[in-house]
Amino acid sequence: MDEDIEEILVSQDKLERRIKELGIQISEDYIRRLPLLVCILRGAFMFLADLTREIKIPLAIDFMAISTYEGKTESSGIVKILKDLDTPIEDRDVLIIEDIVDTGLTMDSVTKLLSTRNPKSIKLCTLLDKAERRIVKVNVDYYGFTVPNKFVVGYGLDFEERYRNLPFIGVLKEEIYKGGNNNINAK
Repeated sequence: MDEDIEEILVSQDKLERRIKELGIQISEDYIRRLPLLVCILRGAFMFLADLTREIKIPLAIDFMAISTYEGKTESSGIVKILKDLDTPIEDRDVLIIEDIVDTGLTMDSVTKLLSTRNPKSIKLCTLLDKAERRIVKVNVDYYGFTVPNKFVVGYGLDFEERYRNLPFIGVLKEEIYKGGNNNINAK
């Protein structure tokens, strides 16, 4: 898999350090509260797992699965809920945990949907912020790293369900995602 990576943007060490810092900040901000961390599947699962180990206050966790890409490399902007929350969020402090925010279309839709359920608060924590691609303004309350407008994989982020298990954030070589090599497993 490593031969498919053009460059490493965020090393494993940098990920670990920044996630520890985010855990400290979230712990301080939510002290004496019970935040519900809502993990957006599937890309944010690794981030959620490591982040929750760094948060030193009680918390609850739930999951949402959404689809906007439908097998493409760019979001369609149409959010399809594949798995909704199991936990009622009325009067809860909700912290959405996302892998990457780029255009803002997905997070705008998700936060609007969750707002209709009358939570006490909704905040957003994303591992990666690709702000230069923003189409819709969304408030990112916590973020790990700002990344350039490149196709990134690793640490939960994928291309065609591959590369999630890389321990770093890397830029995928263009020939891989533009159709030059559809049989990646053959390598």
